Amino acid sequence: MARPETTVGEVLLDRVEAQAVVLAGLDDAVRADEPDAVHRMRVACRRLRSALRTFRRLLDPGATDTLVADLRWLGATLGRARDSEVLAERLAARARELPEACGPERVAGSLREWGEAEYRRARPEVVAALDSPRRRALTEALTTLLADPPLRPRAARAAGPELSRIAAREQRRTAARVHTALAAGPAERDGALHEARKAAKRARYAGETAAPAVGAAAERYAERMKAVQEVLGEHQDAVVAAAALAARPAAAGEPFACGVLYAGQLAAAEAARARLPQVWAGAAGRKLARFG
Repeated sequence: MARPETTVGEVLLDRVEAQAVVLAGLDDAVRADEPDAVHRMRVACRRLRSALRTFRRLLDPGATDTLVADLRWLGATLGRARDSEVLAERLAARARELPEACGPERVAGSLREWGEAEYRRARPEVVAALDSPRRRALTEALTTLLADPPLRPRAARAAGPELSRIAAREQRRTAARVHTALAAGPAERDGALHEARKAAKRARYAGETAAPAVGAAAERYAERMKAVQEVLGEHQDAVVAAAALAARPAAAGEPFACGVLYAGQLAAAEAARARLPQVWAGAAGRKLARFG
């Protein structure tokens, strides 16, 4: 339970400050191309943007619109480098499991080289973004937000009840998207599941934001939403991987291996869809969002 004197506005600002520190501290690591640095910076962008959107009713209308747009831009720029890296790692790992007749190490090596080439192609854009006026403006906007928060009067409300209300709203939003996705036909299904994943991630981040103030109940909420996000993320990764295999010209001697990998990704997507109802059942209970 949150301390009676803790306000929901303070909880939001604590989250923004913590993630702003993470974001600022990763510039040098990303420039040096340290392992996982791009991913960690992208996650910080996502957490900041999610907090500003989820808690936007606590802020003056329009006060953070430009900041949210800049966080989306930086996250997308980082994503173009990160996504190719993750995709290649995923497919190379699956390639190593191929029958010996397919030349698993050769296929895995080819996929790794392809992913590295895509990453090198995207990396200059990442460095240019870090050096850009827009990145500097983003940093300044975060500093200004924390120094002079544009909080509305409702931000002074006690944290516990408000955090529960926000968590329940995000849970309902996720539920609506999960149910839409489960009912969707083949043509709309992949897009609907992707939207459900984004809703589950936003709900998870709302739980993470609440956890320092209200403790175990919010941690449990975040964990359950993370489980939903992960099964939906597995589906999305498999769909993207299958599409990439279909679009990528196979190297000499690889067509059969790529076909096997393609079929494997379709099966992985189907398996994730099959797991979703059970995983969602663990996050659907109304009591999950009661932090008091």
